[in-house]
Amino acid sequence: MSASGTAAAGQVEHMLRQVTPGRYDAYEALLQAIADPASGRLWMLLWHGQAGSPDAQYGNMEVDGVGYAPCVTSAQELSVSGWNRSHEVISGPDVARALFPERWGIWLNPHAPGGGVGIPWLDLRRIATGLDRMPAGPLRMSEPAIEIPHFYALLSQNAHRTTAVRSLRRAWVQPALGAPYLAVGLDLYDTGRQSVDAVRAMMQQSISAVPDGLPVSTVAMSDEYDPVTMWLRANARPFYDRDAHGGAPAAGGYGYPPPHGR
Repeated sequence: MSASGTAAAGQVEHMLRQVTPGRYDAYEALLQAIADPASGRLWMLLWHGQAGSPDAQYGNMEVDGVGYAPCVTSAQELSVSGWNRSHEVISGPDVARALFPERWGIWLNPHAPGGGVGIPWLDLRRIATGLDRMPAGPLRMSEPAIEIPHFYALLSQNAHRTTAVRSLRRAWVQPALGAPYLAVGLDLYDTGRQSVDAVRAMMQQSISAVPDGLPVSTVAMSDEYDPVTMWLRANARPFYDRDAHGGAPAAGGYGYPPPHGR
């Protein structure tokens, strides 16, 4: 390995050593190191096949009912681990894109004292799509306690005029890092460009009724991988429901995805 490659691997290992229970800032720094294509190089342990072969298959382990693929963070850790089968060296973003759709995470250095650190698939999704695009987990979610009836009334009125909208739900989201915010779940009949543009205009027309300083975000109810969407689907009733008003368009089609647990 080149000197730059050694330094890159060292960055992940340095961040890994900082992670302790409750240190969400250190865990987030570890995710950032893994998400960097230069520093986030991982040695994935292969249970079957050779690197690059069609029959290559990552190892697997289960912790608290959640699946992980074990890996190590450097050639030195590979040697220490005693792994005697093949392995594949791959960037963090590449392995994240490969694993999160199957709801698999990765487990870093499971041979290490203390058992290493697990990165669940929800955080692999953040690595794959951009850490700054989604809130840092684990998320605490609940029904919103803040009273903003004017905003909900205006949003419901504008939603009724926007025929792409089937229903709206809401949640109060507290990320592990950062400010809490109001999330609005958008269930649409279709997600074509015209519908998305109409819904974006609907939100812009309604946001003026939100009190200053209150962050508001939206999530798609069709996104089966989003933790806020999963919570909304399981726990929140719509505060606007076109079908309940008897106003569903004749042409439908975009129904609820099958429910999934966290």
